Amino acid sequence: MNLSAQEQWGKYAHLFTAPNTYVAGYSSHTITIDGQASEQDWKDAAWTSEFLDIQGEHMPHPTYPTRIKMLWDDTNLYIFAELEEEHIWAYYDKQDMIVYHENDFEVFIDPDGDTHNYYEFEVNAQNTLFDLFLDKPYRNGGQPNIEWNAKGFESAVYVDGTLNNPTDTDKKWCVEMAIPFSSLSTEGNFIQPEAGDIWKINFSRVEWQTEIIDGKYTRKTSDDGKLIPEDNWVWSPQGVINMHFPERWGLIQFSPEPPESTHASFELPEAEILARHLWHVFYAQRDYQREHKTYCNDLATLGIQANGEENGTGFLLKIKASGKTYTATLTTNNNLIISINQDGLLHLQTDK
Repeated sequence: MNLSAQEQWGKYAHLFTAPNTYVAGYSSHTITIDGQASEQDWKDAAWTSEFLDIQGEHMPHPTYPTRIKMLWDDTNLYIFAELEEEHIWAYYDKQDMIVYHENDFEVFIDPDGDTHNYYEFEVNAQNTLFDLFLDKPYRNGGQPNIEWNAKGFESAVYVDGTLNNPTDTDKKWCVEMAIPFSSLSTEGNFIQPEAGDIWKINFSRVEWQTEIIDGKYTRKTSDDGKLIPEDNWVWSPQGVINMHFPERWGLIQFSPEPPESTHASFELPEAEILARHLWHVFYAQRDYQREHKTYCNDLATLGIQANGEENGTGFLLKIKASGKTYTATLTTNNNLIISINQDGLLHLQTDK
């Protein structure tokens, strides 16, 4: 299709910008989690591009640069983040305190890419962890499981400056994480990535405006006493001020090659490109249901064409709705079948 984004996606165009991608090199050496990333594999790994505003590149550029690197081995996903900052502060010091009420660094992981059953990790500059599991996004009635803890998770923070000292100017803080693949589970079963596999992942940095009261950093309020909203800077822009649109996250590919041999990014898979048409149905159905209190059973009424083509691959869209539920299915001419339902649960299968 050669249509412009506005022509193709209409009022939802802001939700269809291309996600960022990253190729993670395989590390065959020991990675020590100390916040320093001094190992050669870290030095060889590529940096991502700098974070942007959560809504996209059309918004003001973030005040401070943020970038990350990733590695993996048979046991862990490794993440290293560098957050430049003139005033580094953090007071929350117990696990599962809501650290996004302070400046923090956040990781979101959906191993199978179906947008359900995903994991969130948040760390402040004092290395306080808030980890949780969501069975599905909040917009679909998801309930966060804060009692869930990632077994074996490690993190460390390095501060280039002084923590909680408003009298000086700091340079940056760095977060290093080791996330065991086995920890990404609620019932003991987990997905062990193999070389070439692709997962959904994204990263966010929460940044509050502060003022100094009694020698302590305090979040600023407006004249009416309400907190000034935080800035949200992310790796792969969401298009909306909400990290819990998992379909909008970026993609990581697990490379069998060492980090010095990997490229910084990769082309989007065919299924990722085609699935956008099902997300178009999902967004349109949400709006239709709000207005009519039922789901639509006709693509044309939603303003969506049933037939299309992406990069030479023809596809057919069908929808089946029954009041409170629906299923939309995309079938290609090369036997790829993808479906979505009212909860945004994405399912991919190959018809062999």
